[in-house]
Amino acid sequence: MHVKGRRHSKGAGTGPQAGMTMVLVAVLALALSGCSSAGPSGTPDASDTGSATGTPAAGTAPELSQPVGRMPVGDLPGWRQVFSEDFTEGNVAVGGFPGSLYGAKWSVNYVDGTPDTAGQQNGGRSGYYPSKVLSVTDGVLDMYLHTEKGVSMGAAPAPKLGPANDRPYDSLLYGRYSVRFRSEALQGFKTAWLLWPDSGVWPRDGEIDYPEGDLSRAFYGALHQAGSDRNIAHLIQSGARFTSWHTATTEWGPGRVEFFLDGVSIGASTVGVPDKPMHYILQTESCLTGCPAPGTAGHLQVDWVAIWARA
Repeated sequence: MHVKGRRHSKGAGTGPQAGMTMVLVAVLALALSGCSSAGPSGTPDASDTGSATGTPAAGTAPELSQPVGRMPVGDLPGWRQVFSEDFTEGNVAVGGFPGSLYGAKWSVNYVDGTPDTAGQQNGGRSGYYPSKVLSVTDGVLDMYLHTEKGVSMGAAPAPKLGPANDRPYDSLLYGRYSVRFRSEALQGFKTAWLLWPDSGVWPRDGEIDYPEGDLSRAFYGALHQAGSDRNIAHLIQSGARFTSWHTATTEWGPGRVEFFLDGVSIGASTVGVPDKPMHYILQTESCLTGCPAPGTAGHLQVDWVAIWARA
């Protein structure tokens, strides 16, 4: 999801937001995962074609990569690596990220006080505060998610591809995105790590999210269908929770989006696949599944991020 535009914050450029639409085949899964979804108007759209499959087809091979716990380095069949980051350049204190160590490859994307998806409707009681959230410690990007003075704070850093100096930093038409992560079970905070259309036109140009979900629950993949004036979402449940280390991979190609968990496909969607350039954001926010309790505070960690373009 994005901060808007719909999920992008106004005046912040094109960016994603995190609203999810319940779909007929996924209503039960949504209820179990605790995710609610709505389009720009806040009205859920309950339609779904059922094209998303929660299990891989017979004979589907595991994701082609190096061992799951290690950052993949180099090209893969059909994919050319364009970005990799394992946060080993050194530690950066809270308030200092990206700084000189990581500034060439990362942006905080949204400045302090930018309302997140829910914050656009709740008067800024939730938002992005990178100076109070982001740091690097012992080889991981750390997000300290917490509440100060009644405002729950997240962050939405974005990787930079090549020498880009302006948003969007990481635009591709089709790509492969892998991230290794874990989090404490922080109810009310959530991820919607996403691909958001460069055009900023949503829902027409679609959206792809993975992993998405409240940090106290299981996460899932989501394709928001392109080519429609309604928010039609196809959800694929992983059954996995944030509290263990996992590697989530999204493969986005012509007519198909497939999600992998720890090297194994959890399903694909083939209807309404976006076909315009999109950019990647580690959007981490709150209040979409109920705001966190004032005392809820803890850490989400990112071990590495790797990105490939189609070869």
